[in-house]
Amino acid sequence: MSLIDPRAIIDPSAKLADDVEVGPWSIIGPNVEIGEGTVVGPHVIIKGPTRIGKYNRIFQFSTVGEDTPDLKYKGEPTRLVIGDHNVIREGVTIHRGTIQDRSETTIGNHNLIMAYAHIGHDSVIGNHCILVNNTALAGHVHVDDWAILSGYTLVHQFCRIGAHSFSGMGSAIGKDVPAFVTVFGNPAEARSMNFEGMRRRGFSDEVIQALRRAYKVVYRQGLTVDKALAELAEAAAQYPEVAVFVESIRASSRGITR
Repeated sequence: MSLIDPRAIIDPSAKLADDVEVGPWSIIGPNVEIGEGTVVGPHVIIKGPTRIGKYNRIFQFSTVGEDTPDLKYKGEPTRLVIGDHNVIREGVTIHRGTIQDRSETTIGNHNLIMAYAHIGHDSVIGNHCILVNNTALAGHVHVDDWAILSGYTLVHQFCRIGAHSFSGMGSAIGKDVPAFVTVFGNPAEARSMNFEGMRRRGFSDEVIQALRRAYKVVYRQGLTVDKALAELAEAAAQYPEVAVFVESIRASSRGITR
């Protein structure tokens, strides 16, 4: 029994693993590769060049691998690469890259991208991230592992969202969010750290307290960023998690959310 509905349209050049399921009225174009165990629902459009890994699930009305509307884009053969075990819910839009950046939009593994979220060109999503309904990432956005962006979060182009960070509902992010930091508001402001997320992921009390102290050095003592990072040198050497926090600040090119 075929796992591809006869009402689906599959380009002859597309490469689908034998057990890929495709629902009715879905369209899969040329230069698309889909790995084993992936399920494509009805009314999905996938354009290439796009490579989708194993055991993903793509729900109805999603558009995956479309050209970017960036006015600099002139039809170059840029890419979208999606890893394994991702869930892409209803109405999600994901655009390929541009040659002005990395020519590729990249999504890692075990991510949940909820209904009507948008991932713009050249963005990079790590692993175990959650983009809640209607979250929108402009082009060139990087989201590191385990970040959670609540519903209707808007992220400006070129921003970086650090690992284990969290945004509240309706946040408008225009600067980089350091690792572990929780932000809220329009414009987004740092409020605390994602301590609940850390506890759920098994961070020890000692590490959480070290991060709490590090947050206070950066956000509560009135120091410049350089002075705050200097203050944290010893803690960063002792705790790898504090080092991740420090490095996410040091690597910021847009300035951090404060």
